[in-house]
Amino acid sequence: MTPEGPERSAGCAPGFVYLVGAGPWDPGLLTLRGRALLARCDTVVYDYLVNPELLAHAPDGAERIPVGRKPERLDQDRINDLLVARARAGEVVVRLKGGDPFVFGRGGEEAEALVAAGVQFEVVPGVTAAIAGAAFAGIPVTHRGYGSTLALVTGHRAVFAADDVDWSALARMSTVALYMSVRRLPAIRDALIDAGRAPETPVALIRWASRPDQQTVVTTLEGCAEAARGAGLEPPMTILVGEVVELRRRIGWYEQRPLWGRRVAVTRSQGQQGPLAHRLHELGAEVVPLPTIAFEAGPEAPVAAAIARLGAYDRVIFTSANGVDYFLDALYAAGRDPRAFGAARLACIGPATARRLRARGLVADTVPGTFVAEGLLDALLDEGITGQRILIPRAEVAREILPETLRAHGAEVEVLPVYRTVQPPIDPAALARVVDGDVDLVTFTSSSTVHHFRALFDDATFAAVKGHIGAACIGPITADTARAHGLRIAVVAERYTIPGLVDALVALGRTEREAADG
Repeated sequence: MTPEGPERSAGCAPGFVYLVGAGPWDPGLLTLRGRALLARCDTVVYDYLVNPELLAHAPDGAERIPVGRKPERLDQDRINDLLVARARAGEVVVRLKGGDPFVFGRGGEEAEALVAAGVQFEVVPGVTAAIAGAAFAGIPVTHRGYGSTLALVTGHRAVFAADDVDWSALARMSTVALYMSVRRLPAIRDALIDAGRAPETPVALIRWASRPDQQTVVTTLEGCAEAARGAGLEPPMTILVGEVVELRRRIGWYEQRPLWGRRVAVTRSQGQQGPLAHRLHELGAEVVPLPTIAFEAGPEAPVAAAIARLGAYDRVIFTSANGVDYFLDALYAAGRDPRAFGAARLACIGPATARRLRARGLVADTVPGTFVAEGLLDALLDEGITGQRILIPRAEVAREILPETLRAHGAEVEVLPVYRTVQPPIDPAALARVVDGDVDLVTFTSSSTVHHFRALFDDATFAAVKGHIGAACIGPITADTARAHGLRIAVVAERYTIPGLVDALVALGRTEREAADG
């Protein structure tokens, strides 16, 4: 075996099983080791408590086998047999388990089965649910001001049936973390109180730890069963018993983030979702990826002709980062490099486009302070463009105000379609959430995203969608497009950038909270 895992020769080398802890839900809690193993496995066998986003780390050709929820649910013996069979077939298997595989995760039983079958394996620990749930609820499970002992206990019926719990010992522990205990909460409450734990001891009930819809209810030991029932709490849930729960009032952080509780659909293309989606997630929103546009290269012949005479232009104007990438990709594919621009001055519609240009090795001469075509026009007209030859590599369909105004002021303008927007495949589950009202806001970062969003629905369905969703727009042009389609405008960014849109959403959330507080 190499340091990175087993050496495998096609069809003959033994397989290998990795028992990997995925953490409670948040995909950021997966270890680097776990991610690396997923990236090169043949098969992933995963539980329902595992975030499906983690499966994207596995190769496209890897088989993904769910085993933890009906109708796919397998009993433990069948899961063990599956792991052994796949390994004996020469596969590298990742057994992806919620939390930590060796903390109430039956990973020990799976390891025993692998040993008995002579299958090589490795255990990759994960963040166990009780520890993560407490952290995300703002409760440190250990604190020198609140005691020095911690107990992890399962409420599984087999343990209770065997009467295998020393309640008097548990009642003396500073903090008790209970797994799989929702159904037996009344019995646990009574047993702890009978063993001497004070009825007024603080208790935290934490459901779906680290998810955007995490629920945390703080109550007392005496009232915990009624509180869980009253809040409609169901598994999966962890329960913390101890004075340390009081610290949530001071250091609770997860549910205090500015966009907590927001459900936001992001319509940017799949490749551009990251910056916006990640920031919204960090601020507490539940992000629903719904890319409504994708991009493909425009006609080759006009692009090739423009590149051949590139040095003859006085200016080249880029109106998007996509325009930069598609044009420069074509430039390099033609065997040319940035020297082909010659003395042409370069202009960008805004800082994001200018950053992309710089990342490709070029610096813009002109970047306006207002990030729309009108702002760029003002800057160019101030510099003077009469008699100049200007090339605008852009999308196939775009606003005409820029080329038309430049021509009106005496410039010779060539509009070069270097890419076009197309409709990508749509995730039916994400679309259903929008239709069903399970999304509060939809972000739009261009008029194209609005048009393509509208095209997803027939008239009757869109009428219903308009009634329960708000549009968060990157700028006034996009907002005008959304308004023309009848969408309610919830917010428009004052700075026409992704950070500006995020700031506008945060300000909206703050305003709504202040109004709710009276």
